[in-house]
Amino acid sequence: MNTKSEVSGLIQIAGERKGLLITASIFSTLSSLLQIIPFIAVYKIVQELLIHAQQPVNMNKELLIDWGIVAFISLLAMLAAMYVGGMCSHIAAFNILYELRIRLAEHVAKVPMGYHTKTATGELKKIIEVSVEKIEKFIAHQLPDLISALVIPVVLIGYLFWLDYRMALVLMLPIGAGLWLQTRLFGSEAGREAYREFQYAIEEMNATGVEYVRGMPAVKVFGITADSFLTFKQAVMKYRDVSLKITDICKTSYSLFFVIIISLFTFVVPIGILLFSSQAGSQSFAITFILFLIVTPSLSVPLLKLMHLGSSLREIVEGHKRIEAVFAEKVVVEPASPRVPHHYDIAFQDVTFAYEQKESKDFKPVLQKVNFVAHAGELTALVGPSGGGKSTIASLLLRFWEVQEGVITIGGIPIRDIGTDKLMELVSFVFQDVHLFYDTIEENIRMGNTSATRDEVLTAAKTACCHEFIEKLDQGYDTKIGQGGTYLSGGEAQRIAIARALLKRAPILVLDEATAYADAENEYNIQQGIAQLVKGKTVIIIAHRLSTIRSAEQILVVKQGSIVEQGTHEQLRREQGLYEQMWQAHQSAASWKLGVRGGEPHL
Repeated sequence: MNTKSEVSGLIQIAGERKGLLITASIFSTLSSLLQIIPFIAVYKIVQELLIHAQQPVNMNKELLIDWGIVAFISLLAMLAAMYVGGMCSHIAAFNILYELRIRLAEHVAKVPMGYHTKTATGELKKIIEVSVEKIEKFIAHQLPDLISALVIPVVLIGYLFWLDYRMALVLMLPIGAGLWLQTRLFGSEAGREAYREFQYAIEEMNATGVEYVRGMPAVKVFGITADSFLTFKQAVMKYRDVSLKITDICKTSYSLFFVIIISLFTFVVPIGILLFSSQAGSQSFAITFILFLIVTPSLSVPLLKLMHLGSSLREIVEGHKRIEAVFAEKVVVEPASPRVPHHYDIAFQDVTFAYEQKESKDFKPVLQKVNFVAHAGELTALVGPSGGGKSTIASLLLRFWEVQEGVITIGGIPIRDIGTDKLMELVSFVFQDVHLFYDTIEENIRMGNTSATRDEVLTAAKTACCHEFIEKLDQGYDTKIGQGGTYLSGGEAQRIAIARALLKRAPILVLDEATAYADAENEYNIQQGIAQLVKGKTVIIIAHRLSTIRSAEQILVVKQGSIVEQGTHEQLRREQGLYEQMWQAHQSAASWKLGVRGGEPHL
């Protein structure tokens, strides 16, 4: 992708608030033009002073005052136009930023979960926060500055050509050389590649930094320092190396450009002196020469601004490419005419799934030819060794990923034909790793049903056995969770998540190790609460504690991506297969004790 097409993408985003930005551009142009008027005023005043230098009494004082007033008024008008232009560009920028972030958030919520597993949280956070913020910099600052940096030099150079084309032509030589250096730097493949590496380095450093902070308990326990946390250290070193690489690429061009642009008057002085010596005594040329010496340094400011615009624009363009890459991720395909199931039996029919595409060298099926039916009003349990595919089966029901082969149906309708919104209404899901939002406990529970009353929230909390500990908190259900609020234990957070799922009243309930952090008493109470919900609902539960699923109407034993055994607790025990081995191991673990006898540990 070339720079022109990359910048056009930014222009397209800016066009979402075309009216405001056109207004901002008009006032920025007007502000730039008004900056030229004081130079004209200076020229007229100097001209009058030099003409009557021998006889000051003959000066036209009214003319001097008038041009002084003109310069002052133009300055005020310039500031007013700059203010209006800046306000319009900022209003446009903040509106575009809001809409862009909302679109990004909605888009990442619709892409398959595979995208989130391969994309680090820090990387996505950087795109949504930093890269989008740079779009605001482009719209609110870069566009007005670009207009000013282009209009002022063009008008001033045109004015200088009108005054004396010979000195103006000489002045164009260093300006042309400087612009060529800029174009060569930012148009080169080496420059583009370096800035791409720079963006990747920042994203990697953010991602590993987030991982380091999130893993702080392990960091403290094992004495891991930032220097010994290799992934973070390597990311910081990579960022350093890429930054130095960019500096190395830019140093010569930047230095030459800077020296040339701030020294423009040194190119004018020799030719001016040469021309003046051939026109000795010419007051007209003396006035022109003086004005050139005044105006020429003023050209340096907008031209240097172009240099800074070029470097920051390269970074903004690379950030925009990251945003476009997110939007390029394919979302879950929605049916043209969603169908609604009338009963809630779940069926997996020859389902084969892998997290990688078949074309990938890492392709490895996680599930192979999985077949089962989970009937409404019954509890279906998934058990088996870790890594066998139990959680994957539950996740596929929500279309977190698309299956490579086979079909998953609810009420006889493929879930692809139901539509994501309706599917989310049909299923309540309690994950093994609970996520609670930074909000009150009541609002965290109410997320399951935003229209629920306070009494309904309390009922769900009581059923999930979390009402009692919530009431003991200083602010009860109004207690905020997380940063700046209360931190809950794993078991407490899991019960909040269960209450949220219960309040949703969905016809399908999926529990992935939902009682993992509950003690024995609460586990029994939660089981009783769940038992009340089974009637008329399809319940799928993933459990390692086999005692929690003894009463399940159907138990599926999952091993290495396949269902190897199927039946009730009693049936599976009689088969003397994998389930019986797991049950015996479970019974042994229940009686397991650790103690010290005679100074030696024993079991």
